[in-house]
Amino acid sequence: MVDVTLVRYSFEGEKFEIMVKPDPALDYKMGKRKDISSVLVSDEVYSDSGKGTRPSSEKLLKAFKTEDQTEIVKIILEKGDLNLTTDQRRKMIEDKRRQIITFIAKTFVDPKTHSPHPPLRIEQAMKDGRVSIDPHKGADEQAKDIVDKLRSIIALKSENLQLEITIPAQFASKSYAVLKSAGSLKKEEWQNNGSLKAILEIPAAARSNMIDRLGSITKGSATVEVIQ
Repeated sequence: MVDVTLVRYSFEGEKFEIMVKPDPALDYKMGKRKDISSVLVSDEVYSDSGKGTRPSSEKLLKAFKTEDQTEIVKIILEKGDLNLTTDQRRKMIEDKRRQIITFIAKTFVDPKTHSPHPPLRIEQAMKDGRVSIDPHKGADEQAKDIVDKLRSIIALKSENLQLEITIPAQFASKSYAVLKSAGSLKKEEWQNNGSLKAILEIPAAARSNMIDRLGSITKGSATVEVIQ
């Protein structure tokens, strides 16, 4: 027996539903699958699948600006809300929780030590604060409100550091791409010998990771000093 769930879409008070396979539908919504036919249980569009009622052609045309059944189903699938199974919701919440913890650890520091909190400490604070996770919202989007709740439990501060970095010539071009992606390059000076001197502004919590990445690329030959 095929597992079935629904994707629901509303337009000006009118409701539309399609029946889909739970895991393939979630893969499609997350961009991991492109073949719609492998997602659908059927291409029927319902106003109430439980009662088996279908919307009129006029309502479909008004809502979707087309009578093409395939296009209508595609719009519902892409814009509608997928009714998650219990297992899917649990897994998505857990994945989102890990993303949020990673985001906080990389972005915020303990103002007393200017170092990031360990992920386990952040996770425990989220448990103590009874923080709820929305599986549909992005980690960055939720993090701000969550950080506000956590501040009564652990000290969190967002602060930036400026690093003065010198990279030997043979590693300069490869390291430059890392610097550009890691933060804001405030200054860059290419020396006559091909080496690079730069001032990079990054979140304080990202300092250790930045030093590790440069150390790996330059085999430990880069110098990194905090200037602010």
